[in-house]
Amino acid sequence: MVSSPPGDPTAGAAGADRAADERWTPRLIVSLLSIVLLLEMLAISYIMIATAMPSIAQHYRTTQGAWLLTAFLLVGAVAAPLVGKLADLHGKRRLLVGCIAVSIAGSLVSAVAPSYGIMILGRALTGLLVPCLFLSYSLIRDVFPPRTVPLAVSIATSGMGIIAIPAPFITGWLIDDFGFRSIFWFWVIALAVLGAMILLTTQESAVRLRSRLDLVGALLLGAGIAGILVGVSFGPAWGWTAGSTLAYLIGGVVLVVAWLVSSGAVREPLIDIKVLRRRSVAFTVTAAGFMYGVSGLFTMLLPMLVMTPAALGLGYGFGVDAEGTAVFQAPIGLCTVVGGVLVGVLVGRRARPRLMMAAGGVSAGLGCALTAYAHDSRGLLILFSCLVGLGMGLGYAAVPNLLIEAVPPQLQASTASIAGVFQSVFPAVLPVIAFTVLNNSYIAPLSPEITRGAVLYTSDGFKAAYLIAAGAAVCCLFAALALPARIRQVEVPVPERPGSEAAAGEPGATVVA
Repeated sequence: MVSSPPGDPTAGAAGADRAADERWTPRLIVSLLSIVLLLEMLAISYIMIATAMPSIAQHYRTTQGAWLLTAFLLVGAVAAPLVGKLADLHGKRRLLVGCIAVSIAGSLVSAVAPSYGIMILGRALTGLLVPCLFLSYSLIRDVFPPRTVPLAVSIATSGMGIIAIPAPFITGWLIDDFGFRSIFWFWVIALAVLGAMILLTTQESAVRLRSRLDLVGALLLGAGIAGILVGVSFGPAWGWTAGSTLAYLIGGVVLVVAWLVSSGAVREPLIDIKVLRRRSVAFTVTAAGFMYGVSGLFTMLLPMLVMTPAALGLGYGFGVDAEGTAVFQAPIGLCTVVGGVLVGVLVGRRARPRLMMAAGGVSAGLGCALTAYAHDSRGLLILFSCLVGLGMGLGYAAVPNLLIEAVPPQLQASTASIAGVFQSVFPAVLPVIAFTVLNNSYIAPLSPEITRGAVLYTSDGFKAAYLIAAGAAVCCLFAALALPARIRQVEVPVPERPGSEAAAGEPGATVVA
């Protein structure tokens, strides 16, 4: 580095220019807003589909409503590793916009679907919204000014909680006034607008990875994840010892093992196993999976708890309607955002995201444990939900900051895609475990005439389910504490090829800690 001579007026001007480059500009703010709203669309999709599911099932006369969520998660989880690798190779904004475009097409297919099979096809295509989560913070890492990155990625990932406030009202209005197809048209329009905003306000990353695409690895890993997810999702309905369930589960595990073996033998694998074996990466994605699992289970149990009529004498329930659940869900969303902003501010001041993740596990675990033992009071339930929401925000925002600290830009998207897989699989598995326990031991002894055919659970059943969520939060805490106190970024040499200038030190040749 060449220093300016004393008294050189250009030195001060250069410093002022650098300071200006680190500031929030209107374009940067709109860019972040468009990314946050895109991830809000990912969050609202779960709420809207859950609310519209009865109407959709009745219209198409089907009992396979679970596929509306399973197809979405399945394609998202399966596509994540391949999308992440392609993003590192060809540009993160390009892949982000491509995923948005496919999701728009999927929403359009669902909006006009003449049959339930076509509806599921549309939902499967819309599953490309799932990789948008890690693509967004990977892109922010590359194109936002360094000083703004911790706060920006924290707001982007934790801002997903704020949608819990208006979502029940928006969903109820659309379905009640315009029918279930209106939610798919809503996604078509909103995604098109947000995609255009991202194109206009967000730069493409200049970071590229020099590598070949491992198609065999992508096929093995994708098929393995698909098998495990299908087996877990439909195991309760098919039976855990049924041949179909075992075939999917065992086949999925075998394919994932085959991917691990092939990755060690291939010169340029889909995802570098050596990177995944690093404590800084392995425990980050594990903690992320448990935190998202806690979130999925807690938010699934909460509406069931508060919508149950108190008159049934089960020791819980407030008899609220779908819109009434917003009173309990809104504080979770608000506290999630608070937790995310807190991480962004503290990490920007050199706090360790490892400690933020650990604090998130403590807060979420405490909230779940307290809810397990006291869920018959509105005020206490809202207070405990706030603890869970705060923990979610701390955990959500810590994940990208940990990966940014541990992984070089050239491998950011492909490595973060594994975190995306964990963030999809854990929320699918944990509720299955909880509801298996509930259905086997805690069904309330009420007649179908009283419950109107619905399955209700005892108060001890909810205690057990919330303790399962608390246990997952403790696992998140242990994973966070297992992270290195000081994370060193991995060194990733890119193989040279004839005619390549990799050895000359071009970007992407070798990344040093």
